[in-house]
Amino acid sequence: MSPIRLHLFTYQVGFGDCFLLRFVYPENQLRHVLIDFGSMGMPKGVDAGKQMLAIAQDIEKKCAGRLDGVVATHRHADHINGFTTRDGKGPGDIIRRLQPKVVLQPWTEDPDLPEDATQPAAKDQVLALKAMNDVAAGLVERLQRVPKGLAPGQHDRLGFLGQNNVKNVSAVKNLMDMGEQTIYAHFGTPDPFSTILPGVGTRVLGPPTIAQSAKVRKQARNHPEYWLRQPGLMFAPGSGSGGPSSPFPKADGRRGTQLRLSARWIASRVRQSQGQQWLSIVTELDKAMNNTSLILLFEVNGKRLLFPGDAQIENWSYAMDNPEVFALLSDVDVYKVGHHGSRNATPKRLWSNFHKKGKQKDAQRLVSVLSTLPDRHGHEEDHTEVPRKTLLDELESQSDLHDTQRLAPGRLCDELIVEL
Repeated sequence: MSPIRLHLFTYQVGFGDCFLLRFVYPENQLRHVLIDFGSMGMPKGVDAGKQMLAIAQDIEKKCAGRLDGVVATHRHADHINGFTTRDGKGPGDIIRRLQPKVVLQPWTEDPDLPEDATQPAAKDQVLALKAMNDVAAGLVERLQRVPKGLAPGQHDRLGFLGQNNVKNVSAVKNLMDMGEQTIYAHFGTPDPFSTILPGVGTRVLGPPTIAQSAKVRKQARNHPEYWLRQPGLMFAPGSGSGGPSSPFPKADGRRGTQLRLSARWIASRVRQSQGQQWLSIVTELDKAMNNTSLILLFEVNGKRLLFPGDAQIENWSYAMDNPEVFALLSDVDVYKVGHHGSRNATPKRLWSNFHKKGKQKDAQRLVSVLSTLPDRHGHEEDHTEVPRKTLLDELESQSDLHDTQRLAPGRLCDELIVEL
């Protein structure tokens, strides 16, 4: 038995991802898989709390009270904070009640890593992720205590990246045991949905383990963890004022004093430089976390649907360097645009390899799906804006683009129907 149709519901979560896949089988049998549920900013006029609750209720209605699968591509807030529970009344409580048969997460989320030859490296990776979360939490707390003195735009950007990288404890715990079966996957993991999606093949193309790819280890461990050896020295509440958490615990320290006028100029420059240093560190954390993203390729009746989460180049390159996989990727029919349309999540080699992109008159034209919100992350001045304009131009000219920015106010989701 194989599905004859796919309904892809892309929910309006602003800067975030939330996709419900409905596979329609003969005699109207339905199977549902939810991929991510998170947001780090809604469109103007949309109340985030009410929207996330409404989305959870709509998912419950669409799948008639039972989900077959849930995918959490990685632990960034804009992908999983919708799974947060709240005394039985949060959006995560609703998803939990849908009793998913399979919950799929990247291997880095496994709380009980297997005892095999790759364990030491694997445990290093998990410890590095925990340290990243600790630094992000410290940064958010520091920004709340000392909000002034940063360069224009630094405070907002630091706040966004910091909050997105804070471990979402409630959501993470909820995902651990909400399903009948939890699978922690990496490149090459056998089809995780073979028992719930008959006639559909699901390939896991990322992330690779550290043993599979040294590139992921370099990005996720060497760069950011260099700064994480002693995260308390950066953001501990007592740092810089003496006390046990300061690097100089016996030194005298005073807070709240007014600097002399002659010292204010240099103090301002020092604070701005400090803010730039923080930004560099937390940006590296953000990149490393994105490289733990699951990359999933669904294959059914000759159609291929690609969902890469927020995977960036270190994650992508391992899959693209495999000739068999690269050939599979050339024939993609539906592409979920990586990382909300950022410049570093749709490698040019990947985009060039999509044979079905082309002009509107082309039959079987590539369909692209983008969930994003402008003016939330990055800047046009340094060509880091999300979504990236040059990528948007390509998506619009070379594919049938379904973009949440185009959703009418008040509309909960976009529905794409793919005949299989």
